Formats: sequence, structure tokens, C-alpha cells
Amino acid sequence: MANTFKLKTKANIDASLVAVYTVPSSTTTVIIGCTVSNVKGASVTADVQIVTASSSGENADDVYVVKSIPLPSGSSVEIMAGNKIILQPGDIVKVKSDTTNGVDAILSIMEITA
Repeated sequence: MANTFKLKTKANIDASLVAVYTVPSSTTTVIIGCTVSNVKGASVTADVQIVTASSSGENADDVYVVKSIPLPSGSSVEIMAGNKIILQPGDIVKVKSDTTNGVDAILSIMEITA
């Protein structure tokens, strides 16, 4: 098995959920870090959601890691705070701002491939 550390970024995220990262086939991914930054001159809120590829079973629900987290002007928040989230093939990490071009997102991940 190969372990590869990667950085995934998405700038100027709008007011609808957008994919920052989708797990490739034959890959398990560990989210090591997730930072969301306010790039506006005013306060914004942000959501981070995990959309699962499975439509049934124990991991079939799409869930929010954070919902409407407040970000004062010029600030950022590290969502993971030492935790890890394991993603399966086809799972998607999505981010949203309440403001057009309101936030940037940064994911630090480790992909495990067979």
C-alpha cells in the first residue's frame, strides 16, 4: 500500500456547497487537517460537509462537520483540531460560504492506495 500526503485547496467559495475533494476509486483517504479562511472584509459563516458515496448501510448519511461556523473578517478556523476523518472511494468534502466568494478551504490529506 502506498501512502501519499497531499494538499487540496479551493479559493473563493460561494454560497452553495462546492466540492473541494473527491476520493478516487481504490483509495482510502484520511483528512488530517481542514482550514476555512474568511477572505472578505466582513464576517461570514461557513459549512463543511461530508457527502458519502454509499446510499445504504452505516455510512449512508451526508453529514456536516461544521454548520454555519462564524468567521470574523480576516480570520480562519482549523476544523479538525487534532481529529481524523476516514473517507472511502467516492466520498466528497464540500464547503460553502454564506457570502459570494467568502471563504477559501484547505485540506491536508493522506491517500492510501492498494
